Amino acid sequence: MRAYFASIHSVVPHLSDWQTVAKHPLYFLVLGLISMIVCMSNPVFAQGTPNSAGPTPNKSTQAKKQKSANPKQVRTTVNRPKNVAGNQSAGLPSFATALGLRNQQDELNLKSSVAMVVDQQSKDILFEKNPDVSLPIASITKLMTAMVVLDSNAPLDEVLTITQEDVKIYAKSRLALGTKLTREEALLLALMSSENRASHLLARNYPGGVKEFVEAMNHKAYSLGMTHSNFSDPTGLLATNVSTAEDLARMLVASYNYKLIREFSVWPDTTIVVNKRPQVFLNTNRLVRSGDMEIGLQKTGFISAAGKCLVMQAKVNGLPLLLVFLDSVGTQSRFADAVRVRDWIESYQPGEPKAIRRLTM
Repeated sequence: MRAYFASIHSVVPHLSDWQTVAKHPLYFLVLGLISMIVCMSNPVFAQGTPNSAGPTPNKSTQAKKQKSANPKQVRTTVNRPKNVAGNQSAGLPSFATALGLRNQQDELNLKSSVAMVVDQQSKDILFEKNPDVSLPIASITKLMTAMVVLDSNAPLDEVLTITQEDVKIYAKSRLALGTKLTREEALLLALMSSENRASHLLARNYPGGVKEFVEAMNHKAYSLGMTHSNFSDPTGLLATNVSTAEDLARMLVASYNYKLIREFSVWPDTTIVVNKRPQVFLNTNRLVRSGDMEIGLQKTGFISAAGKCLVMQAKVNGLPLLLVFLDSVGTQSRFADAVRVRDWIESYQPGEPKAIRRLTM
């Protein structure tokens, strides 16, 4: 633990200058070293897929938001890795904790170390908290993965097969060796259930393989003006996949232009046949399944280095908002933070709150 903090603070002697932190030449090296330590000590540290039964949705109707006066309360199942001997990663703090960002107070009493609220139409920033700190983003990475897949124009009906290369990157998955998925099904599972093997499968079947795919991810990020971001893999398992709240807001703007990303990210559940047995996969965002927010696009994420993360596009009082929450404390607090923002916006009259500044694109 002491070495973990020392590795951060040796690179970041002045924690008040966050842009200097993000641009420091050793910053990504430290991220990579810590990511390797976490990966070696615990291969199952990314966001799990809830495992419970549910109906198979109709593709023509199920992606639509189910609204009701009394929304159904949905219990979220959290799969936690077993605490085996020698496993040190479970006790490691997030990078935001190591940087002293955890538990900072703000006017909304958010539990996230980093947050941003942006008016999607005007690009006015209505709220921000540590907006320019580059931190690990975990499975939020998969929004970039999806854009690169769709930009390639590869046939969505092509059948792909889970191989040992996909299996070894993540130990805990119901997509067993030999599972066959269409590219469209893999994309759905990556966005809806944050399936890591599905994400790796998509990248592995990109022209040039995973290496070229990651290069395409970084090229796409650069084209979107995400100058404080870096991508190292298509799943988000590596702590060297980093971004800022501002950059993630830019990625939300871009990904919202893809119909399939909007549709698949808010798909409540689906059934996939694996080894001749139907397996039900649920959306990792409980707010999608409960229906108590009008969500147009979303992605969750978690690894130890990133903490609990969430990005969303959602309408509040008819106002389309971009919401970013990184390193949220507690299992459900990222979703609670989204509700806090919703309630905050609903308390204002039209034209309020006033913009802090405008997001540059």
